Amino acid sequence: MSDTNTSSVERVKCLIIGSGPAGYTAAIYAARANMSPVLYEGLQPGGQLTTTTEVENFPGYPEGVTGPVLMQDIKKQAERFGADMRWGIVTDVDFDGEIHKVVVDGATNIEAETVIIATGASAKYLGLEDETKYAGSGVSACATCDGFFYRGKDVAVVGGGDTALEEAMYLANLCKKVYLIVRRDELRASKAMQDRLKKTENIEVLWKHQTVGLKGDGVVEGAVLVKNKGEENESNVEIAIDGFFLAIGHNPNSEVFKKYIDTDEVGYIKTEGVTSKTNVPGVFACGDVMDNSYRQAITAAGSGCKAALDAERYLAEKE
Repeated sequence: MSDTNTSSVERVKCLIIGSGPAGYTAAIYAARANMSPVLYEGLQPGGQLTTTTEVENFPGYPEGVTGPVLMQDIKKQAERFGADMRWGIVTDVDFDGEIHKVVVDGATNIEAETVIIATGASAKYLGLEDETKYAGSGVSACATCDGFFYRGKDVAVVGGGDTALEEAMYLANLCKKVYLIVRRDELRASKAMQDRLKKTENIEVLWKHQTVGLKGDGVVEGAVLVKNKGEENESNVEIAIDGFFLAIGHNPNSEVFKKYIDTDEVGYIKTEGVTSKTNVPGVFACGDVMDNSYRQAITAAGSGCKAALDAERYLAEKE
């Protein structure tokens, strides 16, 4: 552990790394099980949902709720049962022994009997300034989260893989028209997905197009594209849209754990069967850092519950 120093070491029964629905829910269950959880919230306390405006599909909020309020509510519930919430980013780990060693902010040393990893995943973006400018005002990386707000409108989806086609077809059921912006002249998606795409009449594929900007007065009203970029017949194209959806993948926030924890080729943490168990005894994973399929607040919360229950059982078996 290159980040360790000579400062005193704190010993905890349950350390939760990361916030968001998974981490906060794990904290609720761990606290109620008298595991005295300590949770470090990471770079973005509350996770990706804090950048989302309206959330209408989380149970218990019939009128909907904003992402930040939802996260605050779950956090308060965990704190009510005694969870210790802290600011800080995990910068190094040592999972070699039975006691798991973690360094926070390069200075604070923690030894934990159990560790729950809930660091989430970050959506990939194109890197345009306009993506930041219109974040929450027409730009989204989750069609199932935000598609409802674009019922009957025209939207665009960027990407050419299975996820992009799934997002496009989901939106096609809600929206008037969906543009699928594909950088190449072919799709990476499976044949089955491509066959479904061909049968969806209100999706128009824009082959060999790349987005260079977005337009609109406060909200997205259009996208500026380049067709055949770098070729002799390169041309600029503008499309009128109300929503711009990114579907070019996610980066699981698992890098600091990879020396000890098994991940897939993308970086999602591998867990055993339906459990949250990783390849390291006493270390569990939940939420988007291990979920490459659903990535929803409610599924993340459910997996946080599982991780806490698995950690509780692990401790009980050791006694």
